[in-house]
Amino acid sequence: MKIAVLSPIAWRTPPRHYGPWEQMASNVAEGLVQAGVEVVTLFATADSITSAKLEAVIGTGYEEDRTQDAKVVECLHISHLMEKAHQFDIIHNHFDFLPLTYSHLITTPLVTTIHGFSSSRIIPVYKKYNASSHYVSISHSDRSPELNYLATVYNGIRVGNFAFTEQPDEYLLFFGRIHPHKGTAEAIRIARQSNRKLLIAGIVQDQAYFDEQVKPFIGDQIFFLGPAEPKRRSELLGKAYALLHPISFEEPFGLSVAEAMLCGTPVIAFNRGAMPELIQHEKTGFLVSTVDEAVEAVQQINQVDRAYCREWATLQFSQEKMVADYLNVYQRILR
Repeated sequence: MKIAVLSPIAWRTPPRHYGPWEQMASNVAEGLVQAGVEVVTLFATADSITSAKLEAVIGTGYEEDRTQDAKVVECLHISHLMEKAHQFDIIHNHFDFLPLTYSHLITTPLVTTIHGFSSSRIIPVYKKYNASSHYVSISHSDRSPELNYLATVYNGIRVGNFAFTEQPDEYLLFFGRIHPHKGTAEAIRIARQSNRKLLIAGIVQDQAYFDEQVKPFIGDQIFFLGPAEPKRRSELLGKAYALLHPISFEEPFGLSVAEAMLCGTPVIAFNRGAMPELIQHEKTGFLVSTVDEAVEAVQQINQVDRAYCREWATLQFSQEKMVADYLNVYQRILR
């Protein structure tokens, strides 16, 4: 089997800190190589790191080099793969909807993992190719009733990159984009009402929100760390007393949630999007609806078995399970 994996090019694959879609493209490509697939080719930026064959026409991600025009480099990147489509049995697209516009011009089957919908306005493109493409959702909750899906495959994480921590520190952790959707301000309120230290790690995606809702509270109890590289990520997640995930949108997955549980760290999340699929209520964390309920959950974290968190996350969200599920998808298409 010859498989092309198309990664986005906003960031390096795998990303240095932020870049969840690039991270999943990397995990798929590396997992396929480890599974012994005959040919695996990763289409990504030239500075990407992979054990697969790397194909690149763009040097660095456009979010890391803002002198580039995002649309121009995206067109160059996608067309580079499509002109080589005949060399592959399957193209696995992690790039959202734009590659679909090439799918009627090639004969190679195109599998698209839909990592979420930036808005409902992009759904008409997916609908146009409903009958001729193969869509995979990353959670059951993130499915559009207007689309046909071949499977749901949960994001898979390299378990070995996240060490189990039996005895945590006392701090709470917020790990994600600093944006109203992710609930950074709510995490601060939870920490302050719980009288616990809060560490905040992530990129600032909404500067005004950071300046108004986060920055005024940074001090002796609330600490902003900025983006965290992979090694630091594992350490922060593993030593946390709990991960706070008070989202205000229907999140398709939530990588930090699965990663925290891999480290043994329970998660307190607002009960939206894919959270009920990721978290076993009162067993690997708590599904809550308000800040006050989250504060109560902090007081109950000791009842969660951290070893069970690790076991659950390993069974559900490992790279090996994800790759096995995708290989099944590929084989169904080729049959």
